Amino acid sequence: ILCMADDLGWGDVGYNGNSIIHTPNLDEMAESGIQFNRFYSGSAVCSPTRGSCLTGRNPYRYGVYTANKGHLKKEEVTLPEIFKEMGYATGHFGKWHLGTMTPDYSGKGKNRFTEENYMTPGMAGNEEWFATEYAVATYDPYDPDNKHDKVGDPRALYWHNGVNITEGLSGCDSKIIMDKAIPFIRRSVKEKQPFFAVIWFHAPHAPVVGNPEYMEKLYGNYSENEQHYYSVVTALDAQMGRLRSELRELGVSENTILCFTSDNGPEGNPGKIARYQGSAKPFRGRKRSLYEGGVRVPGIIEYPAKFKEHREVDVPCVTSDYFPTFCELIGLDIQEYERPYDGISLWDIMEGNRTERGSPIGFQFSKQKSLVDDQYKLVNNLGAERHRSDNGKVPMAEYELYDLENDPGEKENIILQYPGVAGHMIDQLNDWVVSCQQSDEGADYKE
Repeated sequence: ILCMADDLGWGDVGYNGNSIIHTPNLDEMAESGIQFNRFYSGSAVCSPTRGSCLTGRNPYRYGVYTANKGHLKKEEVTLPEIFKEMGYATGHFGKWHLGTMTPDYSGKGKNRFTEENYMTPGMAGNEEWFATEYAVATYDPYDPDNKHDKVGDPRALYWHNGVNITEGLSGCDSKIIMDKAIPFIRRSVKEKQPFFAVIWFHAPHAPVVGNPEYMEKLYGNYSENEQHYYSVVTALDAQMGRLRSELRELGVSENTILCFTSDNGPEGNPGKIARYQGSAKPFRGRKRSLYEGGVRVPGIIEYPAKFKEHREVDVPCVTSDYFPTFCELIGLDIQEYERPYDGISLWDIMEGNRTERGSPIGFQFSKQKSLVDDQYKLVNNLGAERHRSDNGKVPMAEYELYDLENDPGEKENIILQYPGVAGHMIDQLNDWVVSCQQSDEGADYKE
């Protein structure tokens, strides 16, 4: 099961040091399973990260550079497709954001090029799906007062197996999503069919509409904006607890791999504003920035049958790693697809047999680029347009180098002290960018 929050910051969960927001279920999940201390989203924004989860490849390889642009190309091999071929039941629940739900409409308007970018979860290997094209309100998404981007058309909201749902869904959006995912899991267990489920919450992405169950009871002493945001995170956490309880009641928790992460850092420019009260602490930057706060996110994997005790992983890992990790589990050699993969299998790392990643992780967003290895991080052009930082905009430098082992907050640019390291990483970054460009031009797809 792949679970993902939307715009949840590194510092928004208790196990990462947040003493205000109640996240008891995620805290327990981290304490019971594998806690990743350097887990990265594939991008600094939504859609690209989602594509990386399903394909094992950086989104710049197939044209999903940012949110609401491009689509998951049919030539890409996805986890749902692979699991479906293996006899698994496959289901997607929640946000999709990798294509339009219909060839003739998108709430994002004519520039979404709906026919060209028509790609539903069902077209990517999911037999059962309940999804939205993009973000909806975190509470009462069908209430006109909560509409996203001033779009009131129900086609901008939920679709179930290709049929638009026009009314009747109220209350906590995280619960709405889980209300559809759990019956799918129950049915699979009853039929003794293995399952692969993707559960992608909208919370705590805007429109941030607080959950009244928690606003006053838990957060009555905080500002109204804080109450809205904090309660939405707690409501998401409650649904993760509900899912874990359901797996135990069904008797499949031991043999189910449950993953949780976020698609990027918290919204807000340059810091917490309005209802954007997420935290990237102690890191620099937020959503849309390739500094750590924009891409270092919560990461947990729980698999009791294999990992019976809590352990922490300090090796850098990324959402692109899900694909090769699961493929190794089912005995599939991804090299048969004859294309470059950016993710690696995490089994040796999770088992403690490997303490270094070995291969760097590349990032691109807008005009920004970066490369992360086991110790150092090279960043390029992070003063570019739309750069966001907790400290506001900073002067643009062509390249910066940080020692993440000793300076995770990226406070000291050491590029002048380590020209050899920087030069090598610049070469690696440039080679990787060229590889992505070749992929994006179709080099990986056979005629």
